[in-house]
Amino acid sequence: MKPSLLPWALLLLATVPGPGLRPAAGAQGSCSQRCGDQSGPCSCHPTCFGLASCCADVRDFCLEIAPYSGSMMGGKDFVVQHLNWPNPTDSVICSFKDSIQTRGHVDASGRVHCVSPLLYESGRIPFSLSMDNGRSFPRSGTWLSVHPSKVSDSEKSQLVNETRWQYYGTPGTQGNLTLTWDTSALPSDAVTIELWGYEETGKPYSQQWTAAWSYLYSLATNIHNSGSFTFMPKPAPQNFQRWEVGSLRIVDSRHRAGEQDVQALWSNEHALAWHLGDDFRMDPVAWARNQCLAWEELEDQLPKFLEELPDCPCTLAQARADSGRFHTDYGCDLEQGSVCTYHPGAVHCVRSVQASPQYDSGQQCCYTADGTQLLTADSTGGSTPDRGHDWGSPPYRVPPRVPGLSHWIYDVISFYHCCLWAPECFRYMNRRPSSDCRSYRPPRLASAFGDPHFVTFDGTNFTFNGRGEYVLLEAALTDLRVQVRTQTRTGSEGSQDRGTGLTAVAIQEANSDVVEVRLGEGAGVLQVLLNQEVLSFAEQSWMDLKGMFLSVAAGDRVSVMLTSEAGLEISLQGPFLSVAVLLPEKFLTHTRGLLGTLNDNPADDFTLRSGEVLPPSAGSRELFQFGADWAVQNASSLLTYDSKFLVENFKDRPKHDPTFLPLFPEESSASPSQASAAADLCGDDTFCRFDVAATGSLSVGNASRVAHRQHLLRVQSLQPVVSCGWLAPPANGHKQGDRYLEGSTVRFRCNNGYSLAGAEASTCRADGTWSWPTPTCRPGRSYAVLLGIIFGGLGLVALVGLGYWLLRRRKSNTAVWGSQP
Repeated sequence: MKPSLLPWALLLLATVPGPGLRPAAGAQGSCSQRCGDQSGPCSCHPTCFGLASCCADVRDFCLEIAPYSGSMMGGKDFVVQHLNWPNPTDSVICSFKDSIQTRGHVDASGRVHCVSPLLYESGRIPFSLSMDNGRSFPRSGTWLSVHPSKVSDSEKSQLVNETRWQYYGTPGTQGNLTLTWDTSALPSDAVTIELWGYEETGKPYSQQWTAAWSYLYSLATNIHNSGSFTFMPKPAPQNFQRWEVGSLRIVDSRHRAGEQDVQALWSNEHALAWHLGDDFRMDPVAWARNQCLAWEELEDQLPKFLEELPDCPCTLAQARADSGRFHTDYGCDLEQGSVCTYHPGAVHCVRSVQASPQYDSGQQCCYTADGTQLLTADSTGGSTPDRGHDWGSPPYRVPPRVPGLSHWIYDVISFYHCCLWAPECFRYMNRRPSSDCRSYRPPRLASAFGDPHFVTFDGTNFTFNGRGEYVLLEAALTDLRVQVRTQTRTGSEGSQDRGTGLTAVAIQEANSDVVEVRLGEGAGVLQVLLNQEVLSFAEQSWMDLKGMFLSVAAGDRVSVMLTSEAGLEISLQGPFLSVAVLLPEKFLTHTRGLLGTLNDNPADDFTLRSGEVLPPSAGSRELFQFGADWAVQNASSLLTYDSKFLVENFKDRPKHDPTFLPLFPEESSASPSQASAAADLCGDDTFCRFDVAATGSLSVGNASRVAHRQHLLRVQSLQPVVSCGWLAPPANGHKQGDRYLEGSTVRFRCNNGYSLAGAEASTCRADGTWSWPTPTCRPGRSYAVLLGIIFGGLGLVALVGLGYWLLRRRKSNTAVWGSQP
């Protein structure tokens, strides 16, 4: 019997982590180099924890880290959780994307540390870990690289009065500058403060176009880590002055100057006015004008990118409702107090989520307090399109795709040259004109909410309260799939509740990541899964994923923005989820599923998989069969089954539960008191009334009422608006009015010395044309001047006449007085 113990002893040794014998790579009883694998006697897949099927060493090889995110500038120290190394060592190497390596360490407590590298991309970055100085990398995890502007201030050093730094050397801006930082974020007795510069070189839009951060020089070395540094800027040596965009980096003084990928604190990227040469300081306007002219010449040689950008929404309401294609510009956010530094007069701006297809450019749209689009043709505060999309463009790494930084090189520093340091802003605005909205077409909206109720893209309302997993939407055009899971409120088989609701939504488009949003454990909790792994949003609310962007707001609303410009918003409404789907017009005639056929024809919304169409007058039981027909097929399910309950009730059972008997609308009834309360709460909202009857809960009915109202308000916001386009003022005159939508009127006036030839006003008509063209202002006396001359002449005649009359009267009186004694 003794020989039979040997294999078990070897297996035991293979699963022991640490510096002894290591399990063979890919061993079936271990997670060494098997993270994500579900096959074998035990699982290394994220679902194994809920299913109690994990390999014993899963946490030793499939790594969790804290913190899990940081700026793509790098230098963030993070700790590997659940992995304790018995002896301190410097043999730790962290490899990111199998190409960038940083040196880690084991601290005195046995915790394993890594340092994030300088990257040129945002998003989830795979990394592997070596504890033997690079001989093997059996452990793996994921690091979240974040756009620099989306990192919290505590993770960066702060330029005190950042505007002063970027205007330094211009009239009235001199003296000391101060840099501050949190000393606990960089545990070191002495630090060095370095300047790094960013540039993009090579022929634009070629394989030779490259992006690079370069160490330039140190401002201070081996100074006390006090959290503050004040200095008097001096002009940089000539060979460093070509860098106009850069960032300060603070590192431990034990590192050599410019050493890459070490723990560090970076400042915001900014315009390096403070380090420019004496020629800038002697005459900043002339220097900046020359730079602006050089940019103008280069810009005219580059490809024209404006034609491929999407038109802006016509109104602020449209811009905020069209969340699949546009997202809040963090530099001008209505919900953050409308601090719009670069867009005076605006209260809110949005950016196009996706970069343009050929040149990776971005659209920006800004709006005034009354919802009117603000155009550069009318104001320097108008929105300006970007040659480099501020958020970058997958796969990033090369110009003009580098998040934030390409935008600085091609759009921001030139704005400083032309608009902020020199009075040449017209040159910039001529090459970055605002888009109007004449070709903007709002997306189409469909929703699902409550017990559950559906409003299709063509506006058909119906209720389908089956229990199971169903196809909400399919579109072969982009291979878009949206699936939902419905359960009773308790989720238990023994529940007597005859109402169901949405508890999970899963989305995938083509070969994108799969994102699932579901009700978490506990009331009012949303859980987001990426490829069946639960995500944390404790550090970041925005994630760049494969084929989509993901945004979480306030913990109860998730926005999914897809490459096709389709968008979904999943929110928590009462005990269930509410889903809004936005599709651009290119999806016309390409959709099917519970949300119907998008083709402006409600009559075919109830189309079965076979192509058979139920009539719009179909009864609730027929509609129940329509919904059941769209049950998810097992092989195509996108949903996650990571608990015994989900496996037993959904994975291993029919996707549509044939045993569940719902409450049909015509069967719903309520007690007199309940009916009275429902009438007071719901008014004429039939969805609300049904949910109160089906669940016996006023709160459930109210949640449906609120969700339905939100849908209707969004439909109203997305109504098409006619635009006549920008109307120019007359030369040698001006106009009153900067709104160019149907019914708006623009009035014209001429400057003194000119007279108006043409209409004094023009109105935007329903056909998208102006009632009158812009008039002309001709040299000559204006009507006001002519009227002045006429009335002045009449006044002069009257004055002469009055004088003559007074003179005659005086002579007459003199004659009378002379005849008396």
